[in-house]
Amino acid sequence: MMRILVGYDMTDASEKALAVGLDFARKLGAKLMVIASLIGGTQEDVEEIKAFEKGLRMAERKATDSGVKCEKHLLMRGNAPGEDIVSFAKENRADLIVIGVKKRSKVGKLMFGSTAQYVILEADCPVLAVK
Repeated sequence: MMRILVGYDMTDASEKALAVGLDFARKLGAKLMVIASLIGGTQEDVEEIKAFEKGLRMAERKATDSGVKCEKHLLMRGNAPGEDIVSFAKENRADLIVIGVKKRSKVGKLMFGSTAQYVILEADCPVLAVK
């Protein structure tokens, strides 16, 4: 069965990526893996963890309501989100990564990096960037 991974952080960009990932999964009969990554590992604020868990449950519900097999994962490995997405995709043999792209200036990308840019450059499988 094909596996589609969606990087999810509850932003508008990730909501669009989720919608595209769901559409692909439904049409291809694929399994959807929705992941969120918190940088700080287990030291994260409890409220932030609860918010991400709630967001992931809502994403999972959208998938199951659409008839798509879905699993959700909240990663707190202490890695940057891009690193978590790439390593999780490799560990779970994802066939496609769908990630939202946030609008950011060239200077902002240069100073702060870009999760999508990292994933596109480092992933072992195809990456679909959704704007």
